Amino acid sequence: MPDTSPHTAKKTANLAGRFFAIAETVGDKPLFFRKIDGSWQGLSWAEVNHNVRKLASVLVAAGVNPGDRVIISAENRPEWAICDLAIMAIGAIVVPAYTTNTEDDHHFIMDHSGAVVAITSGGALATRMMLAAQRAPNLRLMIFIDPAPPVLPNSTIKTMQWDAAVTPAEPLDGISSYIDRQKSDDTCCLIYTSGTGGRPKGVMLTHRSIQANIDAAITLLNEADAASNQRFLSLLPLSHSYEHTAGLHLPLQTKSEVWYCESAEQIAANLLEVSPTLMTAVPRLYDVLHERITRGVRSKGGISARLFYETIRLGQKRLSGRHLLPHEFVLNLVLEKLVRQKVRARLGGRLKYFISGGAPLNADIGSFFMALGVNLLQGYGQTEASPLISANRPHLIKIDTVGPPVDGVELRISEDGEILVRGDMLMKGYWRDPATTAGVIKNGWLYTGDLGSIDDDGYITITGRKKDLIVNSGGENIAPGRVEALLAIEPEIAQVMVDGDHRPWLAAIIVPSDEVRAKASSDSTLKALITEAIDRANGRLSQIERVRRFVIADEAFSNENSQLTPTLKVRRHIVRAAYADQLDDLYKRR
Repeated sequence: MPDTSPHTAKKTANLAGRFFAIAETVGDKPLFFRKIDGSWQGLSWAEVNHNVRKLASVLVAAGVNPGDRVIISAENRPEWAICDLAIMAIGAIVVPAYTTNTEDDHHFIMDHSGAVVAITSGGALATRMMLAAQRAPNLRLMIFIDPAPPVLPNSTIKTMQWDAAVTPAEPLDGISSYIDRQKSDDTCCLIYTSGTGGRPKGVMLTHRSIQANIDAAITLLNEADAASNQRFLSLLPLSHSYEHTAGLHLPLQTKSEVWYCESAEQIAANLLEVSPTLMTAVPRLYDVLHERITRGVRSKGGISARLFYETIRLGQKRLSGRHLLPHEFVLNLVLEKLVRQKVRARLGGRLKYFISGGAPLNADIGSFFMALGVNLLQGYGQTEASPLISANRPHLIKIDTVGPPVDGVELRISEDGEILVRGDMLMKGYWRDPATTAGVIKNGWLYTGDLGSIDDDGYITITGRKKDLIVNSGGENIAPGRVEALLAIEPEIAQVMVDGDHRPWLAAIIVPSDEVRAKASSDSTLKALITEAIDRANGRLSQIERVRRFVIADEAFSNENSQLTPTLKVRRHIVRAAYADQLDDLYKRR
């Protein structure tokens, strides 16, 4: 199998050190933006630099030592980034935690990491954090970004407001001495995987591992003429390794602006207001945008819809490498102005690339955007790799692949089809879990658990997960991700999970789209419409991949019911358990 050559990141890697060095050269250049009371407000590099040093002073005064763990759980905002940099600056370890975590989730991370300080925002999140902290033996200080924090009786935990944390008399003296004492292989970030099954594991990332990712990403962006002074719109939680690396430290090292999206519901409005040049997101965002665009086209109908679908057809014909006929060539030029320019304007008008990662992108969704003239680079990674492993290249986008390995990543395919990688980007290991570490890193290679293949151009196709593979009662292996992707492209289906391990055929749990629910006049009509959608998808699947029967879900898969991870991956074991009886009934029917 083809390999790539490893590249060594600098031995002096230090993320906070890089920030301070750049901050000294750019002064009052704008850096972070957040919408407050209906208007976008920003902080300059100089202001962020000053606040980072002040917060570092508070943490040192509170007795936080190098190697101590400090939790951050807050919405994406400038304060999150300031905390991250201040913690790293003094040699402590950042422990990001999802805002969707339950009280027990927070307690597990506090207890398992041995965190001494927790920083959070306000409201219900702050209450959950405080309740969890009450049971965490090492937690001694909580800092609240928002006013009116929760007050709990008999608490021995010291509390502090954000304004007090960033307004001491002087910022920390001698910050360079703290930086100089750190080593590139020191753990600087402890990210707990969101976990599609069981308790999360704490992934120890180092300055070197994250810097290796950043160096590789900059090389990639250089090919796209987008390696500096860009405008990022940040949506994915900063507690995810993807956004922590690509949506925070990459923009910092490319002297770019970061604008924090208000919410997933406001993404369309924020794209128009911010006009980003780059945006990283998970495939679910592109699914939502695709659904909104096509729903609008269907409701408009008439000549507009015909022109839109002709634009898609011609765009996809070109993407497949086929030449347009003379009349198609002329029509395509007209449609560039009538359709594609309008679509790009709805995305802010300046977008150079959407970058997709965190989960497999439906190839049909990807080609849809590419046909509309929206550049989309699909990549692949894992938290254990800081997280970037591979990505499509701007000069050759194969949207049904995750591209070739990025600089510094050596990759090979094992005899059983598993993707193995090594390089400076690998984690140091799992926190307090050497046995599990030894099970996934062997002889310097990370065993990803993903199955894949490599084409002649070195581009990787992910074919499934070893653990997610369905082995039917006939002993045949089925990758559920491919089946689910083809089902989810149907407008009647909002979400889907297929099941059938050790069963004779596949069944599915279907969350109908709002559109089909509105259209259906009864449960039987809804079931008939879903059946038609599944039949269409089955026509594109092999015999063993086809879904024979289905259950209509009681509710959407979501963070609230724990059926989705914070990065919108389906927690299969939880969904399966919720519908176990109904699934069993499907297989009992004759």
